[in-house]
Amino acid sequence: MATTTAVKNHSGVFSIGGDMPVNRLGFGAMRITGKGVWGEPADKEEALRTLRKLPELGINFIDTADSYGPEVSERLIREALYPYKGIVIATKAGLARTGPDVWVALGRPEYLRQQAILSARRLGVERIDLWQLHRIDSKVPQAEQFDAIKAMQSEGLIRHVGLSEVNVREIEAAQKFFKVATVQNRYNLADRSSEDVLDYCEKHGIGFIPWFPLAAGDLAKPGSRLEAIAKSHDAVPSQIALAWLLKRSPVMLPIPGTSKVKHLEENVAGTNIELSDKEFAELSALSKLKS
Repeated sequence: MATTTAVKNHSGVFSIGGDMPVNRLGFGAMRITGKGVWGEPADKEEALRTLRKLPELGINFIDTADSYGPEVSERLIREALYPYKGIVIATKAGLARTGPDVWVALGRPEYLRQQAILSARRLGVERIDLWQLHRIDSKVPQAEQFDAIKAMQSEGLIRHVGLSEVNVREIEAAQKFFKVATVQNRYNLADRSSEDVLDYCEKHGIGFIPWFPLAAGDLAKPGSRLEAIAKSHDAVPSQIALAWLLKRSPVMLPIPGTSKVKHLEENVAGTNIELSDKEFAELSALSKLKS
């Protein structure tokens, strides 16, 4: 399997917002919470060890949200890594939590502002490097949500702004209020429904953060071409899925998450895999048929 005792992050660099460079392989901090993304993790010490391992492995971009726990993920990040020293912490708001696996869109301007202030307090920062609207709330006029975000950026509460689960039309609407630095949509080998959004982001220099990035579904079943390519690289299918993402676009910022050091090292080792153009084309064709 493609992993060594001296794992390094060879994912390349992308500059968020044009002035905030990060290594393209980041870390998603949703899984350091409890079951259903609710409450404390089952093994807090292992979760903290995983977070503290990130700088050693060259990961300097962490994605979290106020709703992960809720609050748990942000608190653990501060406990493990504050004062961060070159690590960019991105967080999100716009989804309220009422129980395990329950997510409710809530985009009222006063709520978004409140949550951004609380996130900054939990993380121990005066300004959030990248704050993302977790969902556009269909119950609140878009302009009101975007105007609130513009105000937070103008006053210095947030540095850069991102959006999550949006289409091209919604990105363009938001751009009238602020510069969209990143977009976070579900995207992986088995689900490429956001292909047009990725193409738009690449054209406009917007970072694209694929969530659930290592999923491969039936593409990874025994005897599949993905499995064969993985074996040829002495890797596992999830590492090939990551290598494919990184090769797909220079604006791609995958954030695979885990609460275990071993799995983290396996993910980072995936950045050492160089797919040939032929392998990339084969996988692209397979996933196109699937999506």
